[in-house]
Amino acid sequence: MRPSSHSRWLLIAVLALALGVRIGAAFWWQARVPVGQRFGFPDSESYWQLGQKIAASQPYEFGPSRYRIFRTPGYPLLLSVVFVCGGQDAPVMAGRFLSTILGTVTCGLTAALGWRLFGERVGLLSALAVAIYPEAIAQSVFVLSEAPFTPLMLLQLIGWIAAWQSSSLRASIIWAIIAGACAGLATLMRPSWLLFLPFAGVIALTIDSQRLKQLQIIGLMFASLCVTMSPWWIYTWSIAGRFVPTSLQVGASLYDGLSPIATGASDMRYVAEFEAQQRKTDAEKTPPAGQLFEDRLDETMKQASLKWARENPQRVVELAVIKFVRIWSPWPNAAEFRSNKLRLMLLVSFVPAMILMAIGTYRSRQHGWIILLLWLPAVYFTLLHMIFVSSIRYRQPALIPLLVLAAVAAAWLISFTPSPKSQTA
Repeated sequence: MRPSSHSRWLLIAVLALALGVRIGAAFWWQARVPVGQRFGFPDSESYWQLGQKIAASQPYEFGPSRYRIFRTPGYPLLLSVVFVCGGQDAPVMAGRFLSTILGTVTCGLTAALGWRLFGERVGLLSALAVAIYPEAIAQSVFVLSEAPFTPLMLLQLIGWIAAWQSSSLRASIIWAIIAGACAGLATLMRPSWLLFLPFAGVIALTIDSQRLKQLQIIGLMFASLCVTMSPWWIYTWSIAGRFVPTSLQVGASLYDGLSPIATGASDMRYVAEFEAQQRKTDAEKTPPAGQLFEDRLDETMKQASLKWARENPQRVVELAVIKFVRIWSPWPNAAEFRSNKLRLMLLVSFVPAMILMAIGTYRSRQHGWIILLLWLPAVYFTLLHMIFVSSIRYRQPALIPLLVLAAVAAAWLISFTPSPKSQTA
């Protein structure tokens, strides 16, 4: 059933609100960036520089060590459009405007997800929730991979649900292929997403009674994901001489989360020490011909982290608890966000939203595994960041599909409100 003309206009108004709020927030955040910085987040600089290199047709390398598999190319490739259109000196605000557009697209896709599952009212309320929810606004103004990742994640969920709901085999196949392609693109934006499909697929096969249909959908999704990722895999094989699933930053990220200096927060200053030690080792013992320095460095940090974790299991558990608290904290962890106003804003939005999500989950429990699917990104990212570093930043994409459940609860509560006509009758 297509939405009515009235609903379409309401959705357009909500999307306009979402874009306007995000543009205003982008200017506000840029004004708060400390003097001498461009972004406020260290990761942004690498995305920005790699985007410039793609636009200039230069080698895909980052930093003085010329790391060639430092980042998956999804977000840098998207950012390259900014430099193609605005030149190599394009202002940072151009990147933020791109994020605001992607955040508005996220708002529209959330409406589509809510409408498909629960109808027009929930779809509109879902869009409104995403339009004004502070964390959804925040991820739409930073030059970070969350902005392009989130709409692709939503498209994957929508495609998976549509494939399962389709009575036509042809439609089910098409939706499954679309979902898998979106999973691959989402992984190229945010490498940690690679294992979500097998993670969620095992759970869906365990819970869903239509296991054969589910298995066919998951198989098509996985095949489509592999086809989408294959150009990057071919490139990394040609550079590293071996299969690299995403990037050569797993070791650094793992040591950031599990090591003698780990606190749950990110602090990558130790990388320089590992680089110096690796160069010293390479000077003493000639490395294998053709092997990348960054590949050896990645493996060294990975093994150091795993060795420490095996020797300190109690601290690993303590860190996991700390990281769980950090990712689901009702207020920010980072020093940049510790103003009383920001803390209050997040607290008064996060707690009611979580209550509404719980109510919405209960109210829509008859939808079975599909409702669980809306929760699985949150479960997946939580488990992942109980290993790696953690902050509220990493829960932000996962909250978007859960706002659909909050909208279910809001629609239910609104149904108890007497209409103006009934009050005057």
